[in-house]
Amino acid sequence: MGPENKENSVQESEEPDESLLTDLHPHNIPSALVQVDLAAQSHQGFVRDNNEDHYLVVQITRSFETVLTNMAEGILPKNFGETGYGMVVADGMGAMAAGEVASRVALLTLVELVAQTPDWIMKMNQQENAPLVMRRMTRRFRQIDDELRELGETTRSLQGMGTTLTVAVTLGIDLFLSHIGDSRAYLLRSEKLHQLTKDHTLAQALIDAGIAGPDDTSTRAMRHVLTAALGSTGERTDPQVQRLHLSDGDQLLLCTDGLPEMVADDSIASVLNDAKSSEAACKGLINLALAGGGTDNITVVLARYSFPPVRSREETE
Repeated sequence: MGPENKENSVQESEEPDESLLTDLHPHNIPSALVQVDLAAQSHQGFVRDNNEDHYLVVQITRSFETVLTNMAEGILPKNFGETGYGMVVADGMGAMAAGEVASRVALLTLVELVAQTPDWIMKMNQQENAPLVMRRMTRRFRQIDDELRELGETTRSLQGMGTTLTVAVTLGIDLFLSHIGDSRAYLLRSEKLHQLTKDHTLAQALIDAGIAGPDDTSTRAMRHVLTAALGSTGERTDPQVQRLHLSDGDQLLLCTDGLPEMVADDSIASVLNDAKSSEAACKGLINLALAGGGTDNITVVLARYSFPPVRSREETE
């Protein structure tokens, strides 16, 4: 990401469409049966000497298998499993290699915090589960912020370092997002691209306040300035956290600002619609950003979702 005063495209951020908030599938779809085509790619671009972006994609599973029982056949499932996916992008900032350190430490700290959680929530069938997941996401962002600030205070070469962080967790149809900075999460549904996250930039703040429009000169002059990040020396800010629902055929894209800085949203949508696989789409997006100038590090993570046919209540019972 380089210094806090950095390039970034400016687009008015809107609330997600209502269609992204509704249950398009009932919750009786076993998460282990959801097929996800995953890919990721990162490039340092043509201008920067190093890559301060980091990404992480993980699969999360919980399962058991019935080996022996004297219960009648069919009462207890032979196999029971839940499968979720976690995707993260982080874009570091700071002098020398501090930005690269900040984004790497953010991901490592997040992994450690998740691993230390004794009760992983793998189903949303209880009313309190989703709010608890969202509270945990906020708390983990605060803990990562604490870790980065402490490192910056104790190590002179890392003073002022910080990072954006965009995290997506999917469990069956449920999508949880936690975000701070100007990396982005997009959802492609029915060939239409939706920006799910809001840029934490001074330009976006001016737009939200109604002071300026996206194409105003004053807005463009402020589009490089972050208003929130983890670490750094700025004020503490909690992440944007939200819960959405996925539908069959959805594509979830996480990216650092090196992509939308060089590639317009309609071009991003075109690549996602035309590519035959997540891997091909990631390569296509990176190539477009490089063709546009590649003035920043570029990182993309893509997940394509295929859901099994919905079972009726009678079939479920």
